[in-house]
Amino acid sequence: MDKKEILKRLDHTLLKQEATWEQIRAICDEGMEHGTASVCIPPSFVKQAKEYAAGRLPICTVIGFPNGYMTTAVKVFETEDAVKNGADEIDMVINIGMVKEKNYDGVLEEIRAVRAACPGKILKVIIETCLLTEEEKIEMCRVVTESGADYIKTSTGFSTGGATFADVELMRKHVGPQVKVKAAGGISSVADAEEFIRLGADRLGTSRLIRLLEA
Repeated sequence: MDKKEILKRLDHTLLKQEATWEQIRAICDEGMEHGTASVCIPPSFVKQAKEYAAGRLPICTVIGFPNGYMTTAVKVFETEDAVKNGADEIDMVINIGMVKEKNYDGVLEEIRAVRAACPGKILKVIIETCLLTEEEKIEMCRVVTESGADYIKTSTGFSTGGATFADVELMRKHVGPQVKVKAAGGISSVADAEEFIRLGADRLGTSRLIRLLEA
């Protein structure tokens, strides 16, 4: 697969707790140089990154990250704040406890509330597949399809596992045709990236892919 084809699907990511502005600026430079889909960074750096990139690179940030158990009001506030600071894309974490309770209507309501807080922006919904049963994953495909979100996303990268080929295949099968798929967490080779794309991933979230492609 062509290197540029992979890079244009990449959310070049740095979400480590100890990330500094110098490191964030470096991944912005890499994102602009290589034409990535976005950089995905902590909310506290969105304003600086937006000003630094000056329209040359979409800025993505995370909401309810990484555990997803904040109240809906908190997630909505985080989203509004991120948009005010210049975020172009929002990756939100669902309330996984609600899924375990089969409160799918509650999950749907929350995603819709976040959707309403970021009109005109790309919204990706992280369902943390490593914590869900197959039945729960399929139900979340339905919920995300009904929510008006743009993407369903596998993982935060901060839990017990990341993206798997089987999960991407399952998501592509069960989400609506208007919903795209993002594979994130644990993508450790160019071959893996190519296979995720082949299986239907429209975006890839990883911190390593540029270095792997350069190598």
